[in-house]
Amino acid sequence: MQNKPLTKADFSSDQEVRWCPGCGDYAILAAVQRMLPKLGIAKEKVVFISGIGCSSRFPYYMNTYGFHTIHGRALTIATGLACTRPDLTIFVITGDGDALSIGGNHFLHALRRNVNLNVLCFNNKIYGLTKGQYSPTSEVGKKTKSTPYGSLDTPLSALSLALAAEGSFVARSVDIFAAHLTQTMEAAVAHKGLSFVEIYQNCNIFNDGAHADITDKDKRDDNILYLEAGKPMVFGKNMDKGIMINSANELTVEQLGKDKTEKDCLVHNSDINNLGIHHQLAQMNLPNFPVPMGIVRQHSRPIYDQLINEQLDAVIKQKGEGNLQELIKGPQTWQVD
Repeated sequence: MQNKPLTKADFSSDQEVRWCPGCGDYAILAAVQRMLPKLGIAKEKVVFISGIGCSSRFPYYMNTYGFHTIHGRALTIATGLACTRPDLTIFVITGDGDALSIGGNHFLHALRRNVNLNVLCFNNKIYGLTKGQYSPTSEVGKKTKSTPYGSLDTPLSALSLALAAEGSFVARSVDIFAAHLTQTMEAAVAHKGLSFVEIYQNCNIFNDGAHADITDKDKRDDNILYLEAGKPMVFGKNMDKGIMINSANELTVEQLGKDKTEKDCLVHNSDINNLGIHHQLAQMNLPNFPVPMGIVRQHSRPIYDQLINEQLDAVIKQKGEGNLQELIKGPQTWQVD
């Protein structure tokens, strides 16, 4: 039982943080450590599970339970834990390579199952830990040690992939946008089911400035669309541009003025059944569209770990407790003399 409110220091471990100076991971770590005390959850009820990559050192720096697993497999470990200990608040820390390439298969299935997990995906568009190879989110033409003449691959959109896999909570923020990131993560933890938050993160050693069009102070106002439920999609330094939908149900950017006003703009609804608008939002990118930030989709649907435990309870009630050894032995085993 907790006798006093927890603080950021209570969630900080005694381990030396070993990221490169200036890495965006520091900002995310600080944001998470500041957020957790607000949630009123005991440290013993919080678990951080990671795969492989720079971001995956995260569990070492949290004074909670944690598990540094293998490449791309964090979601499998987390799914098992969520099913057996639904009382825990579980975070999965992953990167664009870990989640979308090596772990891509597990990523899709955890989303479609809607396991009660909080997935934070640090997207720096590069493999940083292995010294700078192109990742699934690297842009076409990206020159790296593994693509010396430029990448030919169409980059994956993490948000589009999450929506295609029926993600029930899909959002995006930026490492250095502390208030926005904290607010987005708080909403993610409150969501029942899998919450996916893509975090644009800067790798200042191997891909510095990958998100500069979003983070530079002189550009961000014109390049970011902040999504707020129930509010019209308006953006720009002077808030004079808006997102509208044309007769072909396609999103368009319109200049606001006498002919078109804020009232004509599309109002964001993160909880509509029709995924079409959310998919179009996820696909929006520079230079033709602003980059959406915030919660793209938040939709309630059955949770996998709850369903599986209800099913187990029903079968036990019908057939009684099982015998693990008998199950392993099964009716189809035999002994060779």
